[in-house]
Amino acid sequence: MPPLRLALLLLLAMAALPARAQSPIYHCIAADGHPVFTDQPCANLQATLAPTSSTPAQTPSLRPPAVTCAADVDQLRGAVIDAFANADANRLAGLILWGGYGEHAVVADIRALAALMRRPLVGIDLPGEDAGDAGASELIVHTVPEDGSMESGDTRFAIEPRAGCLWLRQE
Repeated sequence: MPPLRLALLLLLAMAALPARAQSPIYHCIAADGHPVFTDQPCANLQATLAPTSSTPAQTPSLRPPAVTCAADVDQLRGAVIDAFANADANRLAGLILWGGYGEHAVVADIRALAALMRRPLVGIDLPGEDAGDAGASELIVHTVPEDGSMESGDTRFAIEPRAGCLWLRQE
């Protein structure tokens, strides 16, 4: 028998063999809420079967959505308080108008913001807010000074309106 014909017959014979059953893959949700993919039923892992809908189930957030564009000083103040409450330097950095900074200055300023987030927030002042003028032009963040330091616990930011939003600019 020619080798080509033998190879074809062998190929056909293998195709006719029953395919080995593949065990199913289960998509489960663990007790901590993380997805788990396994070949065991979810109950064996003390997890629940994930919803079969095409859209993932979303757990409602208890936090209000982050302000990305403060329309007024109250929203700006609230966004700064939220950043401190969550110790989120990136959140505070998102409120800053970064135009005109060099790369090294931005990195240094973000490091300074991260250090600021490690200090407890005491309060926020907006001088000029109640003076009946056009509004505050400065936001002062009062934090507890670092242990043993003589430095002030105040960090000052200029408030700059741009594109319908209020932004912080480091002074």
